[in-house]
Parts: sequence; C-alpha cells; structure tokens
Amino acid sequence: MPNISQRGVNMPASPIRKLVPLANKAKAKVIKVYHLNIGQPDLPTPQVAMESLKHVDRKVLEYSPSEGILSFREKLVQYYAKFNIHVNVEDIIITTGGSEAVLFSFMACLDPGDEIIVPEPAYANYMAFAISSGAVIKTIPSHIEDGFALPSIEKFEALITPKTKAILICNPNNPTGYLYTQEEMNQIRDIVKKYDLFLFSDEVYREFCYTDVPYISSFHLKGIENNVVLVDSVSKRYSECGIRIGAIITKNVQIRENVMKWCQARLSPPLIGQIIAEASLDTPDSYMDEVYNEYIQRRDFLIEGLNRIPGCYSPLPMGAFYTVAKLPVDNADKFCAWCLSEFEYEGQTVMMAPASGFYTTPDIGQNQVRIAYVLNKEDLAKALIVLAKALERYNQL
Repeated sequence: MPNISQRGVNMPASPIRKLVPLANKAKAKVIKVYHLNIGQPDLPTPQVAMESLKHVDRKVLEYSPSEGILSFREKLVQYYAKFNIHVNVEDIIITTGGSEAVLFSFMACLDPGDEIIVPEPAYANYMAFAISSGAVIKTIPSHIEDGFALPSIEKFEALITPKTKAILICNPNNPTGYLYTQEEMNQIRDIVKKYDLFLFSDEVYREFCYTDVPYISSFHLKGIENNVVLVDSVSKRYSECGIRIGAIITKNVQIRENVMKWCQARLSPPLIGQIIAEASLDTPDSYMDEVYNEYIQRRDFLIEGLNRIPGCYSPLPMGAFYTVAKLPVDNADKFCAWCLSEFEYEGQTVMMAPASGFYTTPDIGQNQVRIAYVLNKEDLAKALIVLAKALERYNQL
C-alpha cells in the first residue's frame, strides 16, 4: 500500500470539531450538550433570505460565473460603501465561503516555503490552508493578561526573513474577540509598507464591534492599497453558515488574475447560495440592530458568569462572538474531553474548543478554551452552572 501524503499527515485536526465523536456519544446517552465550541449562530436567518430561497424560479440550476454573479457583486459594492470601503465590482471575487477565500488568497500570492506572520491564538484553519498551499505560518503570541492586544512591532520585525511574504490578521478576532485599534492598524500598515508585504485581512465579523470607536478596515489604511487582500463571508452576519458564500476583495489586479485561475478550476461558487446572499443584502437595519444588541447582552452575561467561577478568567471581548478564557486546569484538551466522556450534571454537559489548537507555539494556551457565545442567555446560564460543577469535580480527581 502506498504512503499517504505528508501534507495530509501534517494537516492539523480542527480544535473546534475534533471532539464531535465524544459529543455524539454523550448525546447517545441522552445527555444534553451545550455547544460552546463552534461559531454557529442560533439566531434566525433574515426573512428576506428565506423568502428568496422559497421563491427560486429557474428552469436550470446552472453554473454561475467563476467570479460570482454580477448583480450580487454590484450590490456588495454598495454594502461595503456603508463601511467606508470603496471598491469597484471588478475588485470583488465571490468564493465558496470565507475558507476558500483564504485558501485562494494564499495560492494566488504565495509560493511553497513563503512565510506568513500571524498573531496567535489564531483561527485554526489558517494553518490548514497554509499547509495546503505550501506556505509556512510564523506566529507571534498575544497574551490573555493584556486582552490579546497586538504584539509589538519589534516582535514582528524579529520574525522577518527573506522568505516573509505576508501578515495575516483577523479583525475583529476569532478566537479572542479582540478588536484592533487605529494605532495598532497603523503599525501593521507601516510594517507592511516597510517590507512590501501582503496584508491578508479576515474581516468577516465587522458587524460585531462593541465600541463607540469607528470600525477600522485594512481598506482604510493609506499607502498599501495594492498590498491588501480582504477576506469576507456572509456566514456569521446573516446566520448563513450553510450556504457557503464568501469573497476576496482586492485592488491588486495581478492577485485577482491569479485568484481567477483557481476560481475557474473549481468552476463556480454555489448558485443558490449567491441568490440567498444577494437577497440578504436587503436585510433591514432592525434585524442587524437586534442581532447586535443580543450579542452584547450574551457577551456581558457570559463574561460576568465566567469570571465568577473560582480560578476562571476571561477579558472582555470587543468584537465577534468569541472569547478565550483561562480555566483552573492543567490541560484544557483533557478537561474538554473529560466533560464529554466522563462527566454530566443533571443530564447535561458542555462542549468547548481547547485553545491549544489555536496556537502553534508549544505549551501555550494549555489551560485555555475558546467559547462561542452563540447560545441564548437561558442556555448560557445553564452551561455556566455545568462548567462550574465540572471544574469543581475535575479538580477533586
């Protein structure tokens, strides 16, 4: 039997999904599992989106253009303008989710061995996409003690080598919920400009910024317009994870030409997904306001509850709907698995994502978990009780 690929061997398992078999076994025992592990919103998809799905009136479900449906991209131009992101329809390429947008951006910009600098903890699939493209992730740890603020520019510069090709940020951040300040974004701009790097900027959570300070996009940074590759997705803002629609936005013509080669090779992004996503751009402001306020309430409720549990600590996230929390355990991987395989409280348990999977630096984040506050407050309250009971019992073993 021939050997399987080393690339596949090196591919990391998802810290978000790797405990699913244990969760399924718990559910088979009729144990209620509170899913704090995955960013799957429980809020309803906008009604305009659901109506568009119900009223698809086509005789043929054909291929769409490889770059995406023109009318959808034209409406996206108007959408981005609301955030002071001024682009043309040619600057937008539709992808099969934000994940494909990251992968195609890497494939279009990087050669095997090229290095990307990423603050960690970071979305685990970035590593998977880097392995897929042959690129190398170089991480700089941020720290829970200062809320996961951007590491110093000196630490970025210490990692730069002749192979360094890009910096990757997620803003607002998954998994930490951190929101980069204007000063931090300016520092990133300066280092990108100084070393002529690409800036991959994952901005899928832009609707969820919980400050009065204006949202800062990579497209707002002057002097690096041709260096910026913005990654986007409709998954989180419209609770549409399943339609798999994302986008690459860049002013760089060469990048777009390269991206299009991969887009043509995979033929087209999902037709039905684009129809739904285009309709979603007509979602009323009242829906977005309601969702925004709901997440703020959930965030405040969760963080207050976590920090009341002895030995737990979470900073207050200022964006997205995640937080990374420190728990009073030696090994969060073991604890999270134990919660699903050996623990239940009144027929309930919790599922969390061990934060070690969001780091590449060894031995960092061993006592941390990522928690997604995508459950209603009633379920969050129950999950917090279960978590407190689990920690109490675990530390008695």
